[in-house]
Amino acid sequence: MERLGSLQLSVAQGAGRGGKRVTRLYATGRGGARKGGGGVLKGAAPENEATLQRRCCWRGLQVTMVEKILVTGGAGYIGSHCVLELVEAGYAPVVIDNFHNAIQGSNMVPESIRRVEEIVGKEIPFQKLDVLDEAGLRELFKKHCFSAVIHFAGLKAVGESVQIPLEYYKVNLTGTIQLLEVMKAHGVKDIVFSSSATVYGDPAYLPLDEKHPVGGCTNPYGKSKYFIEEMIQDLCKAEPVAVGRREYLNVFGNDYSTVDGTGVRDYIHVVDLAKGHIAALKKLKENCGCKIKYKVVARREGDIASCFANPALAEKELGWKAVFDLDKMCK
Repeated sequence: MERLGSLQLSVAQGAGRGGKRVTRLYATGRGGARKGGGGVLKGAAPENEATLQRRCCWRGLQVTMVEKILVTGGAGYIGSHCVLELVEAGYAPVVIDNFHNAIQGSNMVPESIRRVEEIVGKEIPFQKLDVLDEAGLRELFKKHCFSAVIHFAGLKAVGESVQIPLEYYKVNLTGTIQLLEVMKAHGVKDIVFSSSATVYGDPAYLPLDEKHPVGGCTNPYGKSKYFIEEMIQDLCKAEPVAVGRREYLNVFGNDYSTVDGTGVRDYIHVVDLAKGHIAALKKLKENCGCKIKYKVVARREGDIASCFANPALAEKELGWKAVFDLDKMCK
C-alpha cells in the first residue's frame, strides 16, 4: 500500500484521449512519497469530492482535505462575518442565501461576500438558494462534500413574527427540517444552529444561563427557534452522532420596568458573535465618545423588558469570550 504523509488535493479538468473529458486529482505531499512529490488519479468527469476521496482510499492514499463548511444565510450581517472568520480559521466556507436580508452585488454575488473576498484575497463559493428549495439543497450536497453546517438562514424579526406567524413557522421550521433531512441523506452530522435568547421568554432571573428554563416564548420568532432546538436535540438522541448602516437606532419602547424605561439587553460585537460560532464548530470536532442617534418608537409586539446572559459556560467549554466592549462596538 502506498501512502503519502500530508496531501493537498486539487482538481483539473481537460480533454483526454479521443476528446473525452477527464478529471485529474492531484495529490501532493510534503514528504514526496511518490516520485516527483505527488501523484495523479484520472477518471471520467464529472466527479464530486466524495467520489474523489473514495478513489484515493482505493489506492491506499491518506487524504487530508480542508474542511468545507456550508453557511446558510451566509450573506447576512452575522453570516458574512462568520464566513470571514471561517476563512481565517482555515476552513473553506460555501455560502447560500436567498437575498432576503442581503444586498445583491454584481454577477449575483452578495455585496457582503464580495467584501469578504477582498479582505481574504480569494473567491468564496456562493449560490443563491432558499432552504425551502429541497431539490436545490440536494443538488448542492451532491456537488460539495461538507463536513459541517452553520445554520443562520431564517426570518428573524420579533415584531413581524407576531403579525405573520405562519410565514415564520413555514420558513424557519420547514426550511430547517429540509436541511436536516438532506444532511442526514449525505451523512453530514455536525451543525451549529444560530439560535436566539428569545427561547427563554420573559426571564425568571438574570443573567441568563444554560440552566434557565426554555420554551416560555413570547413571540412566534422565539417559538420557531425553540422548536428547532427541540428538533435537533431529538435528532441527536435518535442518531447520536450584512452590508449597510442605520441612520439611527430604534429603541423599542420606553415604558418597561427598568432603570430608564427601555429594554435591557447584553450587546455583543458581531465579530465576537462570529468567533463564538467558530468556537462552537471546533467544539463539534472534539464609551468611545461616539454619539449615536436614536429615537424611541413603539414597543415590538411579543418583546420583553430585560434579557441578558451569563457567558461563563461558553468560556469554560469553548474557550471563547467576547473581547469587544460597548466602546469598541461604537467605533
